[in-house]
Amino acid sequence: MLDELSEVGRNPRSGGFDRFAWTDVDTECRQWFEQCAAALGLDVETDRNGNLWAWWNEAAPGSALVLGSHLDSVPSGGAFDGPLGVASAFAAIGDLQRDGFEPSRPIAVVAFADEEGARFGVACVGSRLLTGSISPASALALRDVDGVTLAEAMARVGIAPADLGADRRRIARIGEFIELHVEQGHLRTDSGSAGLGAAGSALGLATCIWPHGRWRADIAGSQNHAGTTPMADRDDPMIGLARLVLDVRQRARAAGILATVGKVKVEPGAVNAVPGLVSAWIDARGDDESRVRETIAQLGVELVEESWTSTTPFDADLTASVDGVLGGSVPRLPSGAGHDAGVIALAGIPAAMILVRNPTGISHAPAERAEPDDCDLGVAALRSILRSRAS
Repeated sequence: MLDELSEVGRNPRSGGFDRFAWTDVDTECRQWFEQCAAALGLDVETDRNGNLWAWWNEAAPGSALVLGSHLDSVPSGGAFDGPLGVASAFAAIGDLQRDGFEPSRPIAVVAFADEEGARFGVACVGSRLLTGSISPASALALRDVDGVTLAEAMARVGIAPADLGADRRRIARIGEFIELHVEQGHLRTDSGSAGLGAAGSALGLATCIWPHGRWRADIAGSQNHAGTTPMADRDDPMIGLARLVLDVRQRARAAGILATVGKVKVEPGAVNAVPGLVSAWIDARGDDESRVRETIAQLGVELVEESWTSTTPFDADLTASVDGVLGGSVPRLPSGAGHDAGVIALAGIPAAMILVRNPTGISHAPAERAEPDDCDLGVAALRSILRSRAS
């Protein structure tokens, strides 16, 4: 199934994938989801916020066990971040169907919309809208680099902007959510190993998501001609940007957190013009909320907080139950990356995350990897969980 996506949105220069929300490439990914579901006889629907759902035994009594992830990517992203969780869920269901298994409760596979936030700047928009953790007005006003609003982008593909918002009835149907995801980085496990590879395990369980946020700095200057303005007379905001980038790095290292200036917008963006305005976006996260916030506060520039999520623990009972199904000795480790599972957990729904070993530790890049045998073990894990929790 992943091979079927191998050329969808591929960046010919980097070899990674550009799968941004509400684009033609995103539509191709969504069609792939529908085809996978149809091959298994699952009923597909798109909810009011653009999230895709495929249902198995939807009319059964009881709350739904939901599996899945997302299909969008960061610029030049990897092949596994998101699609691995969706494909693995479909594969597990296919195996069980061939074995004649009949679930006693509704099962759903979900592909949440715009998880990465690569186009509009806010992550997990689909799950945040579903749970009500972002307002429709705030979401619809988001703009991409071309000035297209989220409202315009969604309307273009047939999603009615007026329908967006918290879906309490759908949330009430979800009994638990389990997201399988490729390991990102090599964070310390509960035994002290640096990642799943060092722990000698193909699979791990996430205990929590680190607190994380995004901030924007707007540094103003005076636009002028690069060939006629004396150096001493320039008010160049790029100098302020350079200082900010270095300050972010130095303070993050001193505080023991992670912080990145990963996106910059320069106006007017001409080679022969001194810029008039530079906007820079800072991503900061770590294992201690107070140190993340203190580091950002010490930067000494005016910042606009565009998003913030506190430490998000995953459900201890569900995680322990999944661990038991998997043999009771799966390494546990935190996630430095945000996920839809975290948004669902903050909405009060029991959620857990299974991580599949990544030998490189690299993610959000073309070198992201997961070995076929490890992916097969991830599918087997979901298959066992479905048997255990839906018999």
